[in-house]
Amino acid sequence: MKQASFEENIEQLEKIVDELEKGELNLDDAMKKFEQGISISQDCNKILEKAEKKITILLGQEEGEIKEEDFTAE
Repeated sequence: MKQASFEENIEQLEKIVDELEKGELNLDDAMKKFEQGISISQDCNKILEKAEKKITILLGQEEGEIKEEDFTAE
């Protein structure tokens, strides 16, 4: 099974939030949706962390070479 993209996960999270905000779900269904949302949120976080590790910042030239450093979000 293919892992959902970040955008697909965000779209699914938006649907879950809409369903929860309507207030039409019984408690058990609302809890299941909430748990599903937490799981998707964690997947999104993993995708973002993986992307962050791939990003590099060019710091400039030192002795004719370009130095690269891993990007870290502040």
